[in-house]
Amino acid sequence: MPPLHLTGERTLPDVPEENYWFRRHLVVYEWIAERVHGARVVDLACGEGYGADVLANTAAHVIGVDANPEAFEHARAKYKRVSFERNMVELWQGDVDCVVFLQTIEHIQDPDAMLAHIRSLIEPDGIAYVSTPNVLTLAPEGEERSGNPWHVREYKPDEYRALCERHFPNTELFGLFHARKLRAHEIALDHLNWDRIHQSLHLTRPFYERFNPAISARDFTLRQGNLDRSLDLIAVLKP
Repeated sequence: MPPLHLTGERTLPDVPEENYWFRRHLVVYEWIAERVHGARVVDLACGEGYGADVLANTAAHVIGVDANPEAFEHARAKYKRVSFERNMVELWQGDVDCVVFLQTIEHIQDPDAMLAHIRSLIEPDGIAYVSTPNVLTLAPEGEERSGNPWHVREYKPDEYRALCERHFPNTELFGLFHARKLRAHEIALDHLNWDRIHQSLHLTRPFYERFNPAISARDFTLRQGNLDRSLDLIAVLKP
């Protein structure tokens, strides 16, 4: 199955230069998959479909929903364990125990209406996993926004918690952080002038040609606590 075209926003599993972003998203899907054994799950804004396929490892049934015709046809042809439907995420209706809605609420014009819709899908006893980038680490230092042209609203941890708690009295917030070699790389950038060193030694291209493809889901970790330096914010929501 040929990969989809890069758009600058959709994450793809089959493109080497996208490996960092793919693994960063994959680890969250794997974390959720460990928590949805036997559930009926919908993955709203499922994109290429790889995440819905990961959820199908443990869930009883998975539906992937995306409005993009190219992504929908690709996912339906590639991932046979998942039922795919083409629809707007704000309009989809179905009988599920769990809603997964990752890295998309920042694109939504009315996030309160979207969370109210998600709540209506899982009431009274379901669960939702909703994630978004942390603008504190996404935006350049000193800037209020990242400059991503597809984002309507970007959130700080306290802003995101407040949004979720308006609709879900039981809200847990987790952050995604670098671990293992990505954490070591982060420390080298922050404290060892690694950017200047690899450029001065003419190592930039050969280093990153090896480093980036070697990144795995184990190079990220999810935890609670102080989330200001987290990469993404993952809300676990119950009515």
